[in-house]
Amino acid sequence: MGWKTYDGVHFSAYVDDHPPPRFHGSYAGIKVIVELVDGKVRLARRKGRIKPKNAKRADVRYVVKTAAKYAEELLMLWKVARG
Repeated sequence: MGWKTYDGVHFSAYVDDHPPPRFHGSYAGIKVIVELVDGKVRLARRKGRIKPKNAKRADVRYVVKTAAKYAEELLMLWKVARG
């Protein structure tokens, strides 16, 4: 597993994760899973992508925007974590 913190959001990438690159972002007591597809960051297309389910939208948007801002660095993190 690899991890980095950007602008207060802690991102983790897991070695056994499969493409597309996915990142687990933690911020303000919430967890958000985002993925990088065709150079763009989006919420992961899977159940449990936002925890808790009633997380503040502004906090979720902040995690996604932060991931987009650091997309290149996160992609490198994912590649390193995969070996």
